[in-house]
Amino acid sequence: MRILLVEDDRDLGPRIARALREERCAVDLVVDGVDAAHLGETEQYDAAVLDLGLPGMDGVAVLRAWRAAGRDLPVLVLTARDGWSDKVAGFKAGADDYLVKPFRVEELVMRLRALVRRAAGHAQPLLRAGPLSFDAPTGTFELDGLPLKLTALEWRVLSQLMLRKGAVIERLDLLEKVYEGDADTDSNSLEVIVGRLRKKIGAALIETVRGRGYRLVGA
Repeated sequence: MRILLVEDDRDLGPRIARALREERCAVDLVVDGVDAAHLGETEQYDAAVLDLGLPGMDGVAVLRAWRAAGRDLPVLVLTARDGWSDKVAGFKAGADDYLVKPFRVEELVMRLRALVRRAAGHAQPLLRAGPLSFDAPTGTFELDGLPLKLTALEWRVLSQLMLRKGAVIERLDLLEKVYEGDADTDSNSLEVIVGRLRKKIGAALIETVRGRGYRLVGA
């Protein structure tokens, strides 16, 4: 998953980003509402974690701007404001979930995974493709019932393919969802990752669609 994290607390923001990266997510951290509005409208993310109290432009205004621009990424509002009126304002602006500080990072991660899974159209938490299974709440893969060891980049690519099983995912789309905003990437690096995945799960499960991208197959 590639996550846009919008949090102006200089201690909390990096701590959340570090925890999300430990869960193999790619994270772009911004501390200003104006920058957040721009990134959310121009970059591709699986989900956003959005604080409400931001400099430059508050979180509700940022969220309204994203929705007005037609951006439908799942948004989890993260804030110290626990009043009912604040929650109503967040949901009316287009929030998908709400988490009040203080919170457990484990809960934040599981809520994000659930939002991404549902946004991809999956009601069930366990996804399958042939011998491959993906437990979305825990983020774990198994092959023939045995745990599958993956690097962070391999996990991001395979989770994207699994969430959109049967659909062709364009190379650029995969690159944008796998790497953080300041990473220097190209198509060759993606081909290397896909090659490693084929060795681990079997070449037949990942189909190359010439001139476009990749598709995960398997009932």
